[in-house]
Amino acid sequence: MKIAIMSRNKHLYSTRRLVEEGLNRGHEVRVVDALHCYMNITSANPQIHYHGETLDDFDVVIPRIGASVTFYGTAVLRQFEMMGVFPVNESVAITRARDKLRSLQLLARKGVGMPVTGFANKPDNVPDLIKMVGGSPVVIKLLQGTQGIGVVLAETRKAAESVIEAFMGLKADILVQEYIKEAGGADIRCFVIGDKVIAAMKRQAAEGEFRSNLHRGGTASLIRITPEERRTAIASAKAMGLNVAGVDLLRSSRGPLVMEVNSSPGLEGIEAATNKNVAGMIIDWTEKNQAPWKTRTKGRG
Repeated sequence: MKIAIMSRNKHLYSTRRLVEEGLNRGHEVRVVDALHCYMNITSANPQIHYHGETLDDFDVVIPRIGASVTFYGTAVLRQFEMMGVFPVNESVAITRARDKLRSLQLLARKGVGMPVTGFANKPDNVPDLIKMVGGSPVVIKLLQGTQGIGVVLAETRKAAESVIEAFMGLKADILVQEYIKEAGGADIRCFVIGDKVIAAMKRQAAEGEFRSNLHRGGTASLIRITPEERRTAIASAKAMGLNVAGVDLLRSSRGPLVMEVNSSPGLEGIEAATNKNVAGMIIDWTEKNQAPWKTRTKGRG
């Protein structure tokens, strides 16, 4: 196969590993920076140009689209799809997952467990919003935040009101969620490929920190997940339409609760914690599913 990996940096661990495993299996692999792509949008002969050349003859595209370039990155991915290239994750699925509010509404619609979440537009509604999610402490999240940035734990009602009003004053869209105390500053990252959880790790927040992101000093370790957690992770990825996903769960007194579904989950932490060849599994899954997809979509136009 001829594989395009959409990534802004060929030196990133996840990108390097995917290239390595693709080459190990005898495929031709090329890293493509979406922001340097430009498109000829036509029904007769859709094209993607890249540094003056035409990108064609790819069989597969593996999108590793950063949150800050979601709009343009998914536009380029749609163009690949128009050209008949098999996307490991489709553009519409990535767009769903990147919209935190929409993704939570989709998960709720499918009956997936989540922390109680509030969303409002007016400061006048803030006191009732806090009460609605169970009162303080509450977690306040910027809709556009990533890697734990823009996530605040407000331990008192007064602090919560002040933070929410400040964000609203800046015209920032926020979610307010109940704080799951029994999780103890830990979450579980389930790595889903196709219809299986192929690896899972526990991420523990650093001392004095409630955010468990590895970028914020959290530590990762191997964990055995329950059948219910496995079912929840698979159902969450399916609700987004993602073939490859990182599903972040909290263990609560009422079962697993989904915090987020990530469409471009990092490989470094999960491979180190589990000692599994996750990049190789992604390539293996792609090999098995690319040809059937081509057959199903042939002649769609």
